[in-house]
Amino acid sequence: MLTKNFEGLELSTQILITEALARGVEVDVLDWDDNFIRLKKGNKVEYVKQATKTSADTYVTPLIMENKEVTKLILKEHGINVPQSTTVKDLEEALKKYPNLQGRDIVIKPKSTNFGEGVLILRDLESQENYKTAVEQALRYDSSVMIEDFIEGKEYRFLVIQEEVVGVMHRVPANVVGDGLHSIRELVAEKNKSPMRGKGHVTPLEKISIGTVEENHLASQRKDANSVPERGEVVYLRQNSNISTGGDSIDFTDEMLKDYKIIAVNSARAVGAKICGVDMIILDVKAKPDESNHSIIELNFNPVLYPHDFPCQGQNRQVEKKVLDLLGF
Repeated sequence: MLTKNFEGLELSTQILITEALARGVEVDVLDWDDNFIRLKKGNKVEYVKQATKTSADTYVTPLIMENKEVTKLILKEHGINVPQSTTVKDLEEALKKYPNLQGRDIVIKPKSTNFGEGVLILRDLESQENYKTAVEQALRYDSSVMIEDFIEGKEYRFLVIQEEVVGVMHRVPANVVGDGLHSIRELVAEKNKSPMRGKGHVTPLEKISIGTVEENHLASQRKDANSVPERGEVVYLRQNSNISTGGDSIDFTDEMLKDYKIIAVNSARAVGAKICGVDMIILDVKAKPDESNHSIIELNFNPVLYPHDFPCQGQNRQVEKKVLDLLGF
């Protein structure tokens, strides 16, 4: 049960505050819009922003994780699998690389953004126009863009706190299930009525939108928002599975092999992170890891807590307890 009087803050911050109060920690909200709080117990004071930005991590660690190119370089140096990629600074440079990318599955992403913003996946690349549009969109979020090999498999978020995997979440892209009667647009509207869904990370799940990215992904399936899926047919509106873009969360902590948890911990350790979200693609989750079966696609310096506490399926991992343990409360 969340403590009242803190509605409006991000759900992760509310979770942290509730546990802090239960431990006898005094909580002051310093900036509601920034989710900036102060925790105090006796002579001990800690400042926390957005639930996982804390004094436990050095200043440079988030800067490393924010820069996807630097992150990949460091992970590779530590023998951790990452996708092959190249970085471009403008559309002209990107177009020069297009001939070598034709027919491949690629991901185009801004070099330094979070929450899946500006990320587009292009399968079996054949359209230079689609490629150009994707690069232009990514450049709106950053001055540099990474063009990366697409890795087959399912995506999992490992939450690492103080060299321990405290939660693993399988993220499913935004989707609807057909009933043979209603259009995709109507099914989205119905799914968005759930009290679990909102906007701005104040609810366990985010509302699903139908924008350019969703329309393009539907078009790749020869569908649009007015198409009526068959009963039981699952229609994905996006390729990427971020919770912030309407994806669903499934707790996978107990099912995940220890081998992959070790890789996640080693990834966080490589960049010196005490709190880290490790995004890993795994082709066969039941198989032992090798170069062809898994890859780290991203590290996150400000991982959200709430999907591990309020998954669509699975148990509450109470990960906020680990954050407060780390801070010495």
